Amino acid sequence: MGALTKGRYLSLGFVFLVFCTTCTTSKGATGDIPPDSLPSVPGTLPHFLKEPEDAYIVKSNPIKLLCRAVPALQIFFKCNGEWVHQNEHVSRESMDQNTGLKVREVLINVSRQQVEDFHGPEDYWCLCVAWSHLGTSKSRKATVHIAYLRKNFEQDPQGKEVPIKGMIVLHCRPPEGVPTAEVEWLKNEELVSSMTDENIDTRADHNLIISEARLSDSGNYTCLASNIVAKRRSATATVVVFVNGGWSLWTEWSSCNVPCGRGVQKRSRTCTNPAPLNGGAFCEGMSVQKITCNSLCPIDGGWEEWSDWTVCSVQCERQRRRDCNNPPPRHRGKMCEGPGDATENCTGGMCTQSKCALLLVAFFSTLPSNDVALYSGLGAGVIAVAVLVVAVMLYRRNQSDYGVDVIDPSALTGGFQSFNFKTARQGNPLLLSSSLQPDLTVGRTYSSPICFQDSIDNKELFDPLPDIKVKVQSSFMVSLGVADRAEYHAPKGQPPETFPRGLNRDYSNSTVERRSPKKGLLSPTKVQLKTTGVFGHLGGRLVVPNTGVSLLVPHGTIAEDTSWEMYMVINQGESSCDILLGPEVTYGPPGLDLSSPVAMTIAHCAELDAENWNIQLKRKTQENKGEEVMSVEDESTSCYCLMDSTSCHLLLDQPGSYALIGEPLTQAAVKRLKLAVFGSLGPTAMDYSLRVYCVDDTPHAFQGVVATEKGKGGQLLEEPKMLPFRGNTFSLQVSIQDVPQFLWSIKPFTTCQEFSFSQVWCSNQQPLHCAFSLERYSPATTQLSCKISVRQVKGHEQILQVYTSVKESVPFFMQSDCTITSQTGPKAFKIPLSIRQRICATFDTANAKGKDWQLLAQKLHLDINLSYFAKQQSPSAVILSLWEARHQDTGDLDSLACALEEIDKIHSKSPYADGDCCSLSKTTGLGKIITEKKEICN
Repeated sequence: MGALTKGRYLSLGFVFLVFCTTCTTSKGATGDIPPDSLPSVPGTLPHFLKEPEDAYIVKSNPIKLLCRAVPALQIFFKCNGEWVHQNEHVSRESMDQNTGLKVREVLINVSRQQVEDFHGPEDYWCLCVAWSHLGTSKSRKATVHIAYLRKNFEQDPQGKEVPIKGMIVLHCRPPEGVPTAEVEWLKNEELVSSMTDENIDTRADHNLIISEARLSDSGNYTCLASNIVAKRRSATATVVVFVNGGWSLWTEWSSCNVPCGRGVQKRSRTCTNPAPLNGGAFCEGMSVQKITCNSLCPIDGGWEEWSDWTVCSVQCERQRRRDCNNPPPRHRGKMCEGPGDATENCTGGMCTQSKCALLLVAFFSTLPSNDVALYSGLGAGVIAVAVLVVAVMLYRRNQSDYGVDVIDPSALTGGFQSFNFKTARQGNPLLLSSSLQPDLTVGRTYSSPICFQDSIDNKELFDPLPDIKVKVQSSFMVSLGVADRAEYHAPKGQPPETFPRGLNRDYSNSTVERRSPKKGLLSPTKVQLKTTGVFGHLGGRLVVPNTGVSLLVPHGTIAEDTSWEMYMVINQGESSCDILLGPEVTYGPPGLDLSSPVAMTIAHCAELDAENWNIQLKRKTQENKGEEVMSVEDESTSCYCLMDSTSCHLLLDQPGSYALIGEPLTQAAVKRLKLAVFGSLGPTAMDYSLRVYCVDDTPHAFQGVVATEKGKGGQLLEEPKMLPFRGNTFSLQVSIQDVPQFLWSIKPFTTCQEFSFSQVWCSNQQPLHCAFSLERYSPATTQLSCKISVRQVKGHEQILQVYTSVKESVPFFMQSDCTITSQTGPKAFKIPLSIRQRICATFDTANAKGKDWQLLAQKLHLDINLSYFAKQQSPSAVILSLWEARHQDTGDLDSLACALEEIDKIHSKSPYADGDCCSLSKTTGLGKIITEKKEICN
């Protein structure tokens, strides 16, 4: 018999002995027990103050079971039906101060090995047995388990794509474990609780239930199981809450697109109610509807026949009338031109209302009818001769005034020369699909001055026209060879240094100064663009390439025998609260001495509407503050501002820093944004990055994007598009759609990003961008197709379609071929100097017929702020300089030729007045144009 069995028997014997002794003493020897050993409350069985509790063994740590009873002479543990040896008990006695009863406490340890060795029909259990004078009491059974938690979940949650307001149910069955694991849910690593969100229920059999899905419910969900042993995480389930697109209401039908006859009306709607998000379906159906319409054509009024003359009155007058009823004007037609009543003297002017005159009238009335006809014929002959004489005199006077006038279109066009800018190639060379490597250093997206073409030093490109006797004002006489005698002079009182503060003279014709980027939404390489040139009396032109900024120095602006080194800088200052509509430009030097204004062109991004915008031209003062020069809607004699749809043309007398500042008057004010998407490989071969840029729609702002992407090795994936951005305080949302989910994944999980209204509205030419990081599942995936949606909340939307090949190589960027940014002398101008002088001499002198510079301004559509031209020494010269600046990127001289021809038609009837001499091809040589034009028009 083993030692454990012997111990058990000894324990049982001891228990039996104690039990018997207690019984004997209770029955027959009570009086022999000392008073202090008897219970104070006779007749009480042991009562358990603490019973053993269920316990779990964690790893190899034993657990402790504890019993406490009163009154108790002895306490023993019994486990799985067998007594525990008394050596394994730890006992302690005490006295209850209130009752005076003896309190006994017993503790035992249960090891992992004991529980593992037990193989019974039920779990490992233990209870306590307590003895007193009156008998025994048993405690409850306490079970002992070995605690554990398996690693693998019985069911992991699965990702879902659900529509907005749909129900989301994520199932989770935790791993097997003792005790049973409790389950919690994490969303993007943050605890989800039904206590804080009534829309979420996490109590239903470990599952997560979202009653109505919201956009904010999109995210990565994880099931977390835990017990006293460990915590386990399930696989992450991605939930995408998508929004299917919905059509907005139809707009009102547009007006008929033709003023007269059969035309078209249309209305439109947009897929913005709501806009599709997170891969939601785009709206089905047509976004534009068209119907035919008929506009009533205007019918101009026509005169009826004159009525018969009335009888000669006593005032020696007679009248007749006609009505504008043949036909009457209808549907906005014009009224008849000319008088409806006519009055004439009925006595040939001999009426004196005297008796002699009355007798004369009576005499004619008594003549036979044949005599009356004779006298009438003589009178008519005299009148015809007089009219002929007057006509001949007027014709000769007209010819003497103008001679072979400059208005003759053959003389005009024959003397024009072409101003060579680089022409844009077909397609956008920045696009990845181009056959050439992308060249981000040259922006050909904009119709704006890019750079001058390298060419030989051209001489006069036209044959001299026949001498025409036209008086030219002495202040505009040009002496050939001035450039040969020109010397560089600094202005009096100024040092030779003519650059703005902070710039040195170590610049070539075009200089780029790079600065370290600052932290922000985007940190592009800051560049300061500058171009310089030396100009004399012949004038010239400065261009900052790819920015839409240029400066025209007209002929005669700088005095003879003097030259200036002029510069033009695009400032890259810190953003301010003002809304810049174009780049801030400085030209100088400060002490520049000009006899006539220069013409500066600056591209802008505003949708012009006087009701919605107040646009001001501001100049920076010495205190670095902006002072208002003029409002573009007002007239001023100190400055001239002409706003085109994309550019502003300024006539300036003073060097300095100038900027266009916009003040929105209503929420309908619109800034144009240029949208572009670039792509490049990510940190690993499996990653690909898409970057979406939203910048002001000016060439200069887009060049900031080009400079940034050149450093990143980016490739332009779609032709840049324009988006109207309204001043309605609503934000701009950028989302990625239709990414093939079986080929690509988005990381981190985000398909929609947002710019606040103030970020976009006050960007001040600084590029804003957001990035989408994609990861392909397989290296075999070499194509990426998706859509980028850019929309303003309650505004317009633009879709950028991306379809590209994922290449391993970094794109090669060609060097810019723009080497000339300034031109001087005749080759810098479209209008030849001789033609320019003749136009000025013709129109600067007032003419009785109104053929002056005001008519020239009207025909060239420059008839605003005429008071500015009136104060100039040669208004026509300033008008032509403004025309040059406005048409520098088109090279089209036909508009000027046609305007002058129209003036010629008004003031002289040439044999070819009705001929079309304005549409000759500009691709032939200028000498050939002269010959062809003379042949056609003669």
